[in-house]
Amino acid sequence: MVPAGGIGRPLVGSATMRHVPTPGAIRELASLFLRLGLTAFGGPAAHIAMMRDEVVERRRWLADDEFLDLLAATNLIPGPNSTEMAIHLGLKRGGRWGLVVAGCCFILPPAVMVGLLAWGYTHYGNTPQVGWLMYGVGPVIIAVVLHALWKLGGSAIKGPLTGAVALLAAGLSLAGWNELALLAAGAAVMVAARTGRPGIVTTLVALASGSATVLAQAAATAAVPVTLTRLTLFFLKVGSVLFGSGYVLLAFLRADLTENWGWLTDQQLIDAITIGQVTPGPVFTTATFIGYLLAGTAGAVLATIGIFAPGFLFVALSQPLIPRLRASALTSAVLDGVVVASLGLMAAVTVHLGRAVLIDPITIGLALAAAGLLLTARLNTTWLVVGGAVAGWLLGS
Repeated sequence: MVPAGGIGRPLVGSATMRHVPTPGAIRELASLFLRLGLTAFGGPAAHIAMMRDEVVERRRWLADDEFLDLLAATNLIPGPNSTEMAIHLGLKRGGRWGLVVAGCCFILPPAVMVGLLAWGYTHYGNTPQVGWLMYGVGPVIIAVVLHALWKLGGSAIKGPLTGAVALLAAGLSLAGWNELALLAAGAAVMVAARTGRPGIVTTLVALASGSATVLAQAAATAAVPVTLTRLTLFFLKVGSVLFGSGYVLLAFLRADLTENWGWLTDQQLIDAITIGQVTPGPVFTTATFIGYLLAGTAGAVLATIGIFAPGFLFVALSQPLIPRLRASALTSAVLDGVVVASLGLMAAVTVHLGRAVLIDPITIGLALAAAGLLLTARLNTTWLVVGGAVAGWLLGS
């Protein structure tokens, strides 16, 4: 008989998910997520790895099993995964105020940075040269993500089947499969294994692929002039329906802002995505840059609120459901499948990032040094990122 908690995992009951703020929780959350907002480079996989280091390894706020359930929940809802993970952790640690504080503190520093860069871009017409920064930071991020994958994998992978699902998700992601379809496939495989109904795999994957196509088609509309209302509603729509990485965001934005409406040129859109990727924090701060280009400071503020606001609502609605999902053998299998597929997607992102940043013996050496420090000295990931930036600056100069 399979335990309700899933593949050898303890049941995550209501006691572990109860939102009872501890003394000083709001201050702790503000301090932690402001720092992460300033230093979390490398995309969602890296951000989530840094969060795990802080809340599981260092602060012991929750166990790896609980962290994995929250990670799975972020993959079940649209929006920026790492931001929603911050919001989940804030809600779990500090209740409703913790939800607001953690999310806003993670978003605000990079949004301000991107807004300032957008101001410079409109005045000087180009993006800053930050190659030296990513030269040193990129290898450190690789080490941080691999360390997190190793730790999380120990909790999530409980046998040959879950290991195979994770590896298959990673391989198919590298081959170009849709992320939503892979998450659905992971869930379907686990449900089929538990219930003995293999036909459900085909059904769920087809539904996920069809949903992705419908969302893409729904983006098409007639050309319209730029107004603050339309700008806000557009980014509310993006935050409400978009699954996937920054590359998916690029395709989604281009369909409307460049092809259908003509609000931006291709070069402006590429510059906006570049700024979102090279600054710390969520790549969805691309919306801040685009909002400023189209409608100044008011546009930047409204676009930022629009793209991130749905995530706060989705997290508040979904987190209380996690214990109920774990209490059912069927939905627990779905959650287990999404967990291991999510790890596979993180691994695939790490491979892509590794190809881009591990380009010579120096960067490989930086990655190995960072990995060694994580394994032996348990050095805080923030200081590792800062050290990588300094190393990149010294080597670049």
